[in-house]
Amino acid sequence: MKNKFTQMEKNLDLGILISRVAIGGPMLVYGINKLIHGIGFIKDMVVNIGLPSFLANGVFVGEIIAPIMIIFGVRTRLAGVVFAINCLTAICLAQTESIFKLNEFGGWAIELLAIYMLIGMSFLFMGAGKYAISTTNKWD
Repeated sequence: MKNKFTQMEKNLDLGILISRVAIGGPMLVYGINKLIHGIGFIKDMVVNIGLPSFLANGVFVGEIIAPIMIIFGVRTRLAGVVFAINCLTAICLAQTESIFKLNEFGGWAIELLAIYMLIGMSFLFMGAGKYAISTTNKWD
């Protein structure tokens, strides 16, 4: 006799939609916070490594534009790559010393950024699924 869970129909598109909202929503909150409170601390980090300060504005692409595109399913593959690069940049700029550390609860110190980055990359391979505004472009 088969287990009823093995007979359950898969709805991968709904799963992708839930993943898009679960990842894009919280990252969008980070971006809105930076709109409200500014990105001076990011500009300082960028300048400290010898890059021009205007590059710090890229955080708005990675934390506002890309998450909105992911949530609504518009060029999700492209937005996922931008999202992942944003997370990798945050790790390199602000969390390098934490890469090999654990937090006070025993978890990986950069686990949230790593999860965001990896799921962003997964959108490159999965796309947006059928529950998306745009589904016909190769970057969807």
